[in-house]
Amino acid sequence: MSHAECLFCRIAARAVPAEVVGEADGLLAVQDINPQAPTHLLIIPTEHIPTLADATDAHTALLGRTVQFANRLARQHQLVPSGYRLVVNCGAGAGQSVWHLHLHLLGGRPLRWPPG
Repeated sequence: MSHAECLFCRIAARAVPAEVVGEADGLLAVQDINPQAPTHLLIIPTEHIPTLADATDAHTALLGRTVQFANRLARQHQLVPSGYRLVVNCGAGAGQSVWHLHLHLLGGRPLRWPPG
């Protein structure tokens, strides 16, 4: 898939509308269009990385910034007192449906375990 065809690349380029809730260095946070919890945000690196398995040592800083950005968003959305979950689906068998690395930030209700 080319970057021009990638949904999340197109969202990051503002070619596809999305409800943006935050931006940080090389990252974008948007509301999930099919929320699985009262708060369900997608945290998308603007760099195209198809899956977590495709991340390299060169992405270490980006991955760290992604988690810290998720933590800031969780605080902004008052999720810290009750708890929240970060999810990365890697591959079709894990439920990944958009081939662009992204984190799901879920909270606002009790989350069961195991998740799937």
